[in-house]
Amino acid sequence: MYKTLSPGAIGIRGLSLADSVALAARSGFGGLDFSIEQAAQLAEASGVEGVKALFDEAGIRYGAWGLPVRWQGDETDWQADLEKLPRYAALAAELGADRTSTWCPSSSDTRAFDENYAWHISRFQPIAAALAEHGIRFGIEFLGPQTLRPAHKHVFIYDMAGMLELTAALGTDNVGLLLDAWHLYTSGGAVDDLDSISNADIVNVHVNDAPRGLQMHEYIDNDRRLPLETGVLPLREFMQKLAQLEYDGPVTPEPFSARLNAMNDDLQAARITAESMNQLWGLAGLVQGNRVKNYLLQQ
Repeated sequence: MYKTLSPGAIGIRGLSLADSVALAARSGFGGLDFSIEQAAQLAEASGVEGVKALFDEAGIRYGAWGLPVRWQGDETDWQADLEKLPRYAALAAELGADRTSTWCPSSSDTRAFDENYAWHISRFQPIAAALAEHGIRFGIEFLGPQTLRPAHKHVFIYDMAGMLELTAALGTDNVGLLLDAWHLYTSGGAVDDLDSISNADIVNVHVNDAPRGLQMHEYIDNDRRLPLETGVLPLREFMQKLAQLEYDGPVTPEPFSARLNAMNDDLQAARITAESMNQLWGLAGLVQGNRVKNYLLQQ
Protein backbone atom coordinates (compact mmCIF):
# COMPACT_ATOMS: atom_id res chain seq x y z
CA MET A 1 0.00 0.00 0.00
CA TYR A 2 1.09 3.54 -0.56
CA LYS A 3 -0.28 6.94 0.45
CA THR A 4 -1.73 8.83 -2.48
CA LEU A 5 -2.79 12.44 -2.83
CA SER A 6 -5.93 13.50 -4.66
CA PRO A 7 -5.80 17.32 -4.70
CA GLY A 8 -9.51 17.66 -5.48
CA ALA A 9 -10.45 15.58 -2.44
CA ILE A 10 -8.96 18.25 -0.18
CA GLY A 11 -10.42 21.21 -2.08
CA ILE A 12 -7.46 21.99 -4.34
CA ARG A 13 -8.53 22.77 -7.90
CA GLY A 14 -7.00 23.95 -11.13
CA LEU A 15 -3.49 22.51 -10.78
CA SER A 16 -1.53 21.32 -13.76
CA LEU A 17 -0.25 17.75 -13.72
CA ALA A 18 3.26 19.02 -12.98
CA ASP A 19 2.01 21.11 -10.08
CA SER A 20 0.01 18.17 -8.69
CA VAL A 21 3.06 15.90 -8.81
CA ALA A 22 5.18 18.55 -7.11
CA LEU A 23 2.55 19.07 -4.40
CA ALA A 24 2.39 15.34 -3.69
CA ALA A 25 6.16 15.14 -3.39
CA ARG A 26 6.56 18.28 -1.24
CA SER A 27 3.83 17.24 1.17
CA GLY A 28 5.16 13.74 1.74
CA PHE A 29 2.84 11.55 -0.31
CA GLY A 30 4.16 8.61 -2.29
CA GLY A 31 1.56 8.63 -5.04
CA LEU A 32 -0.89 10.81 -6.95
CA ASP A 33 -4.42 10.22 -8.22
CA PHE A 34 -4.34 12.08 -11.50
CA SER A 35 -6.15 13.12 -14.66
CA ILE A 36 -5.40 10.91 -17.64
CA GLU A 37 -6.51 13.78 -19.89
CA GLN A 38 -3.75 15.97 -18.42
CA ALA A 39 -1.28 13.13 -18.88
CA ALA A 40 -2.33 12.80 -22.52
CA GLN A 41 -1.83 16.52 -23.09
CA LEU A 42 1.66 16.34 -21.62
CA ALA A 43 2.44 13.23 -23.66
CA GLU A 44 1.50 15.09 -26.83
CA ALA A 45 3.89 17.88 -25.92
CA SER A 46 6.76 15.92 -24.34
CA GLY A 47 6.15 12.30 -25.25
CA VAL A 48 5.26 9.44 -22.96
CA GLU A 49 8.80 9.52 -21.59
CA GLY A 50 8.17 13.09 -20.48
CA VAL A 51 5.21 11.97 -18.38
CA LYS A 52 7.21 9.11 -16.91
CA ALA A 53 10.08 11.44 -16.08
CA LEU A 54 7.74 13.86 -14.32
CA PHE A 55 6.60 11.15 -11.91
CA ASP A 56 9.91 9.29 -11.61
CA GLU A 57 12.05 12.35 -10.88
CA ALA A 58 9.66 13.37 -8.10
CA GLY A 59 9.55 9.84 -6.67
CA ILE A 60 5.78 9.73 -7.11
CA ARG A 61 3.88 6.58 -8.03
CA TYR A 62 0.76 6.48 -10.17
CA GLY A 63 -2.43 6.25 -8.18
CA ALA A 64 -5.83 5.79 -9.80
CA TRP A 65 -6.82 8.01 -12.69
CA GLY A 66 -10.34 9.32 -12.93
CA LEU A 67 -12.45 7.53 -15.53
CA PRO A 68 -12.81 10.05 -18.42
CA VAL A 69 -16.23 8.80 -19.50
CA ARG A 70 -19.53 10.58 -18.89
CA TRP A 71 -21.26 7.23 -18.53
CA GLN A 72 -24.21 8.74 -16.64
CA GLY A 73 -24.85 11.24 -19.43
CA ASP A 74 -26.93 11.14 -22.56
CA GLU A 75 -26.17 8.76 -25.41
CA THR A 76 -24.22 11.33 -27.43
CA ASP A 77 -21.82 12.33 -24.64
CA TRP A 78 -21.35 8.80 -23.38
CA GLN A 79 -20.58 7.34 -26.80
CA ALA A 80 -18.20 10.18 -27.65
CA ASP A 81 -16.22 9.56 -24.47
CA LEU A 82 -16.27 5.79 -24.95
CA GLU A 83 -14.68 6.20 -28.37
CA LYS A 84 -11.77 8.09 -26.78
CA LEU A 85 -11.26 5.64 -23.92
CA PRO A 86 -8.98 3.13 -25.76
CA ARG A 87 -6.49 5.93 -26.47
CA TYR A 88 -6.38 6.92 -22.82
CA ALA A 89 -6.17 3.31 -21.70
CA ALA A 90 -3.27 2.67 -24.09
CA LEU A 91 -1.38 5.64 -22.66
CA ALA A 92 -2.08 4.51 -19.10
CA ALA A 93 -0.80 1.02 -19.92
CA GLU A 94 2.39 2.47 -21.40
CA LEU A 95 2.90 4.52 -18.24
CA GLY A 96 2.18 1.56 -15.97
CA ALA A 97 -0.83 3.35 -14.45
CA ASP A 98 -3.17 0.38 -14.48
CA ARG A 99 -6.02 1.56 -12.18
CA THR A 100 -9.02 3.75 -12.90
CA SER A 101 -12.29 4.12 -11.04
CA THR A 102 -15.70 5.75 -10.83
CA TRP A 103 -18.67 5.84 -8.46
CA CYS A 104 -22.17 4.45 -8.76
CA PRO A 105 -25.28 6.28 -7.49
CA SER A 106 -27.23 4.41 -4.82
CA SER A 107 -30.67 5.58 -5.95
CA SER A 108 -32.52 6.71 -9.05
CA ASP A 109 -35.27 9.24 -9.73
CA THR A 110 -36.70 7.25 -12.62
CA ARG A 111 -35.46 3.64 -12.82
CA ALA A 112 -36.60 0.84 -10.51
CA PHE A 113 -33.91 -1.61 -9.36
CA ASP A 114 -34.06 -4.22 -12.14
CA GLU A 115 -34.22 -1.64 -14.90
CA ASN A 116 -31.40 0.32 -13.29
CA TYR A 117 -29.29 -2.81 -12.92
CA ALA A 118 -29.62 -3.62 -16.60
CA TRP A 119 -28.88 0.01 -17.53
CA HIS A 120 -25.68 0.02 -15.46
CA ILE A 121 -24.56 -3.25 -17.03
CA SER A 122 -25.12 -1.74 -20.46
CA ARG A 123 -22.93 1.26 -19.58
CA PHE A 124 -20.21 -0.47 -17.55
CA GLN A 125 -19.62 -3.48 -19.82
CA PRO A 126 -18.24 -1.53 -22.80
CA ILE A 127 -16.05 0.50 -20.45
CA ALA A 128 -14.69 -2.60 -18.75
CA ALA A 129 -14.05 -4.29 -22.08
CA ALA A 130 -12.16 -1.31 -23.50
CA LEU A 131 -10.00 -1.10 -20.37
CA ALA A 132 -9.37 -4.86 -20.31
CA GLU A 133 -7.90 -4.68 -23.81
CA HIS A 134 -5.04 -2.67 -22.29
CA GLY A 135 -4.72 -4.44 -18.95
CA ILE A 136 -6.36 -1.62 -16.97
CA ARG A 137 -8.27 -2.44 -13.80
CA PHE A 138 -11.62 -0.74 -13.24
CA GLY A 139 -12.90 0.08 -9.74
CA ILE A 140 -16.53 0.98 -8.98
CA GLU A 141 -17.47 2.67 -5.70
CA PHE A 142 -20.71 1.98 -3.86
CA LEU A 143 -22.20 4.89 -1.88
CA GLY A 144 -23.31 4.02 1.64
CA PRO A 145 -25.13 6.95 3.33
CA GLN A 146 -28.84 6.55 3.90
CA THR A 147 -29.35 10.21 2.99
CA LEU A 148 -28.48 9.30 -0.60
CA ARG A 149 -31.46 6.89 -0.62
CA PRO A 150 -34.48 9.07 0.24
CA ALA A 151 -37.91 7.48 0.36
CA HIS A 152 -39.11 9.17 -2.83
CA LYS A 153 -36.33 7.55 -4.92
CA HIS A 154 -35.72 4.02 -6.18
CA VAL A 155 -32.98 2.38 -4.10
CA PHE A 156 -30.03 0.89 -5.97
CA ILE A 157 -26.80 -0.80 -4.90
CA TYR A 158 -25.32 0.77 -1.76
CA ASP A 159 -23.12 -1.89 -0.14
CA MET A 160 -20.08 -4.02 -0.83
CA ALA A 161 -21.89 -7.29 -1.46
CA GLY A 162 -24.22 -5.69 -4.00
CA MET A 163 -21.38 -3.99 -5.83
CA LEU A 164 -19.37 -7.20 -6.01
CA GLU A 165 -22.38 -8.91 -7.61
CA LEU A 166 -22.54 -6.15 -10.20
CA THR A 167 -18.82 -6.27 -10.97
CA ALA A 168 -19.01 -10.05 -11.42
CA ALA A 169 -22.01 -9.69 -13.73
CA LEU A 170 -19.95 -7.55 -16.10
CA GLY A 171 -18.14 -10.70 -17.18
CA THR A 172 -14.60 -9.32 -17.35
CA ASP A 173 -11.71 -10.07 -15.01
CA ASN A 174 -10.56 -6.49 -14.57
CA VAL A 175 -13.39 -4.98 -12.47
CA GLY A 176 -13.44 -4.62 -8.69
CA LEU A 177 -14.08 -2.16 -5.91
CA LEU A 178 -13.13 1.37 -5.23
CA LEU A 179 -13.33 0.60 -1.51
CA ASP A 180 -14.05 3.62 0.68
CA ALA A 181 -13.96 3.26 4.49
CA TRP A 182 -16.70 5.90 4.80
CA HIS A 183 -19.06 4.09 2.46
CA LEU A 184 -18.37 0.72 4.05
CA TYR A 185 -19.30 2.18 7.45
CA THR A 186 -22.33 4.23 6.37
CA SER A 187 -23.75 1.32 4.37
CA GLY A 188 -23.98 -0.66 7.59
CA GLY A 189 -20.99 -2.80 6.69
CA ALA A 190 -18.16 -3.85 8.99
CA VAL A 191 -14.42 -4.32 8.74
CA ASP A 192 -14.90 -8.08 9.05
CA ASP A 193 -16.75 -7.98 5.72
CA LEU A 194 -13.31 -7.70 4.13
CA ASP A 195 -12.66 -11.31 5.17
CA SER A 196 -14.84 -12.34 2.23
CA ILE A 197 -12.72 -10.62 -0.42
CA SER A 198 -9.13 -10.63 -1.66
CA ASN A 199 -6.59 -8.17 -2.98
CA ALA A 200 -7.84 -8.97 -6.49
CA ASP A 201 -11.24 -7.50 -5.59
CA ILE A 202 -9.85 -4.06 -4.66
CA VAL A 203 -8.72 -1.58 -7.30
CA ASN A 204 -8.16 1.44 -5.07
CA VAL A 205 -9.00 2.63 -1.55
CA HIS A 206 -10.26 5.86 0.07
CA VAL A 207 -9.97 6.66 3.78
CA ASN A 208 -11.57 9.35 5.90
CA ASP A 209 -13.39 9.80 9.20
CA ALA A 210 -16.93 10.82 10.20
CA PRO A 211 -18.43 13.59 12.36
CA ARG A 212 -19.08 12.73 15.98
CA GLY A 213 -22.51 12.42 17.55
CA LEU A 214 -24.60 11.44 14.53
CA GLN A 215 -26.96 8.53 14.01
CA MET A 216 -26.45 6.41 10.92
CA HIS A 217 -29.38 8.01 9.10
CA GLU A 218 -27.92 11.49 9.65
CA TYR A 219 -24.62 11.16 7.79
CA ILE A 220 -24.28 13.51 4.80
CA ASP A 221 -21.92 12.32 2.09
CA ASN A 222 -19.94 15.53 1.64
CA ASP A 223 -19.46 16.16 5.39
CA ARG A 224 -16.56 13.99 6.49
CA ARG A 225 -13.33 14.36 8.45
CA LEU A 226 -9.63 13.65 8.03
CA PRO A 227 -8.50 10.12 8.88
CA LEU A 228 -8.33 9.73 12.71
CA GLU A 229 -9.74 13.22 13.29
CA THR A 230 -12.70 11.91 15.28
CA GLY A 231 -12.12 8.18 15.72
CA VAL A 232 -15.67 7.32 14.61
CA LEU A 233 -14.57 5.00 11.80
CA PRO A 234 -12.56 1.88 12.77
CA LEU A 235 -9.65 2.86 10.53
CA ARG A 236 -6.98 0.98 12.47
CA GLU A 237 -8.79 -2.31 11.92
CA PHE A 238 -9.68 -1.36 8.33
CA MET A 239 -6.06 -0.78 7.42
CA GLN A 240 -4.91 -3.92 9.20
CA LYS A 241 -7.42 -5.97 7.20
CA LEU A 242 -6.04 -4.47 3.99
CA ALA A 243 -2.54 -5.41 5.09
CA GLN A 244 -3.66 -8.96 5.81
CA LEU A 245 -5.10 -9.12 2.30
CA GLU A 246 -1.71 -7.89 1.02
CA TYR A 247 -3.47 -5.06 -0.76
CA ASP A 248 -0.83 -3.43 -2.93
CA GLY A 249 -2.52 -0.34 -4.32
CA PRO A 250 -3.06 3.35 -3.56
CA VAL A 251 -4.77 4.60 -0.39
CA THR A 252 -6.19 8.09 -0.83
CA PRO A 253 -7.58 10.39 1.87
CA GLU A 254 -10.94 11.82 0.86
CA PRO A 255 -12.08 13.92 3.84
CA PHE A 256 -14.29 16.49 2.07
CA SER A 257 -13.20 18.74 4.93
CA ALA A 258 -14.61 22.26 5.17
CA ARG A 259 -11.55 23.21 7.22
CA LEU A 260 -9.13 22.11 4.51
CA ASN A 261 -11.26 23.52 1.71
CA ALA A 262 -11.13 26.94 3.37
CA MET A 263 -7.33 27.05 3.43
CA ASN A 264 -5.60 29.36 0.99
CA ASP A 265 -2.32 27.46 1.29
CA ASP A 266 -2.35 24.31 -0.85
CA LEU A 267 0.89 23.00 0.59
CA GLN A 268 -0.30 23.40 4.16
CA ALA A 269 -3.57 21.58 3.38
CA ALA A 270 -1.68 18.74 1.71
CA ARG A 271 0.82 18.46 4.57
CA ILE A 272 -1.93 18.34 7.20
CA THR A 273 -3.58 15.58 5.19
CA ALA A 274 -0.29 13.70 4.80
CA GLU A 275 0.30 13.87 8.54
CA SER A 276 -3.10 12.30 9.19
CA MET A 277 -2.08 9.46 6.88
CA ASN A 278 1.25 9.04 8.65
CA GLN A 279 -0.60 8.79 11.95
CA LEU A 280 -2.96 6.23 10.46
CA TRP A 281 -0.05 4.12 9.23
CA GLY A 282 1.50 4.29 12.69
CA LEU A 283 -1.70 3.44 14.54
CA ALA A 284 -2.32 0.45 12.29
CA GLY A 285 1.26 -0.77 12.74
CA LEU A 286 2.13 -0.44 9.07
CA VAL A 287 5.65 -0.01 7.74
CA GLN A 288 6.27 3.65 6.99
CA GLY A 289 7.56 4.35 3.51
CA ASN A 290 5.86 4.40 0.15
CA ARG A 291 8.37 2.65 -2.08
CA VAL A 292 8.17 -0.72 -0.34
CA LYS A 293 5.40 -3.20 0.24
CA ASN A 294 3.71 -2.53 3.56
CA TYR A 295 3.02 -5.30 6.02
CA LEU A 296 1.84 -5.41 9.59
CA LEU A 297 4.74 -5.02 11.94
CA GLN A 298 5.29 -7.92 14.27
CA GLN A 299 4.09 -6.90 17.72
